[in-house]
Parts: sequence; C-alpha cells; structure tokens
Amino acid sequence: MSKLTQLTVLLMAGFVLFCPVGKAEIRSEAVKYQIDGQPFQGYLSFDDAVVGKRPGVLVVHEWWGHNAYARKRAEQLAKLGYVAFALDMYGAGKVADHPKDAQQYMEAALSNMKVAEARFNEGMKFLQKQPRVAPDKIAAIGYCFGGGIVLHMAKIGANLAAVISFHGSLASKDPAPAKGSIKSKILVLNGADDPFITADQIKSFKQEIQNAGADYEFVNYPGVKHSFTNPDADEYAKRFNMPLAYNADADKDSWQRMHQLLKQVFKQ
Repeated sequence: MSKLTQLTVLLMAGFVLFCPVGKAEIRSEAVKYQIDGQPFQGYLSFDDAVVGKRPGVLVVHEWWGHNAYARKRAEQLAKLGYVAFALDMYGAGKVADHPKDAQQYMEAALSNMKVAEARFNEGMKFLQKQPRVAPDKIAAIGYCFGGGIVLHMAKIGANLAAVISFHGSLASKDPAPAKGSIKSKILVLNGADDPFITADQIKSFKQEIQNAGADYEFVNYPGVKHSFTNPDADEYAKRFNMPLAYNADADKDSWQRMHQLLKQVFKQ
C-alpha cells in the first residue's frame, strides 16, 4: 500500500474547504495528510471555471517551510489554469520565523534524501489523483531549498515534464546523472549576486546537466541577490542581516519565463 493511503483531507475547526481565494472561481483547500505516521499539511488550489482535466504543478517551499508565500504561488498558478499543490517537505507546524530554525528544518529534511524523495513523490501522487488533473502532465517549481529539491528530482529521473528553480540551491552531493536519464526540461532562474551560489557550483551544475544531455536553460540575473522573488526578502534581510533582496523586475521576468516553459511542455 502507498504511504499516502492514510492521506485525508480534513475540515479543521472553523475552516471551510473550497473557500474562495481572490477571484470567485479560484478555490483552495488546506490538505492534512500523513506519511509514515507523521503529519504534513499542503495546499491545493485550482480554478473551478476551467473545464476538463488540466496539468498539475507542484510547489516546493523555501527553507522557511510551508508558509503563506508557497500558498500564494499555488494560487497564482491556479489563475494560470493549472491545478497547483504546495506540498510540505518538513512536517505540519514546522514553519520557521528565524534562520536558525529554518536551517535546522532544512538540514533534517536533507539528512536522508530517500526520505526527502518519498515526501516529494507522495505529494506528486496526491496531485495526480485529483479529478481535475491530467496525471501524465505534471511539473514542479521550487524556491530556495525547494529549488534544490526540484532539481534533485529531475536529476534522478522523476517523471516531470518540467522543473523550474527560483533562486534554488545548486550545491549537491548527487551522483552525476547518466546520459539520457533526465526526463524533465529544466529552467534555473538565479541571481548573479547571490552569495549562496558560487561560480564553481554553477559550472559543476551546467557540466552535469550537459553531460546528461538534458534540455535546460540557466538564467543569471545581473545585480540580483538571493530570494529575489519574495517581497518579504527585504524584511528578512533587515531583521537577520542576511544577503537577501526582492527584485520586482527579476520576479516578473522569472515568472513569465516559467509560464512560457509550462505552456511549451504542456502544448497550451
């Protein structure tokens, strides 16, 4: 039996499922589920005005955890006509408000990549089972920590049409993917002034992906720092003295590039 057989969508006290979010046709729901007895909480969003099955897109959160930002991106994907599921890689309630907690949660999630892969895969299975989703048309986007996760899933051959990494981690201990093993088109959207991403990491990543024969694009935004898509980045930078900065132009351009790739792979 799948680890997700225990997955249940529950009504929490005072929370109404399928409540309108933004425009009347965009509907979202908090999803409580379990993996190996551990509680997780995701967020499903879709446009109920769209008729028939449509592609699904997974959203993998930043190192802060499954927070409002990840849910907002799921809602934005729903407005583009996709069914989006913002999955949870840490576990219910593990949302950080301080870098020390975020680091702890991230390190725990990455301590066993087989466990991390299982968490991603169960989120994908949940999305594929949704009645509005074409199960053979799934992509994944990720931010920061989540960007590293979606790139990892592409490199191990996950059945994803595309993966898009926004200011995602490129540091990796993954074995080099074999020639022809990567099934996904890959888009990496990076800030050229991101101190967390080194020139050596970029070089190694590109070499690995090229050697594997993957279809990829790497966009390096000049003068742009880490977390450039998140409007809260400037506040985090000030509070914790971190090298983060929101960049509206890079945010807009990266989202448009993501949308173009999704339209391409899903032939919309």
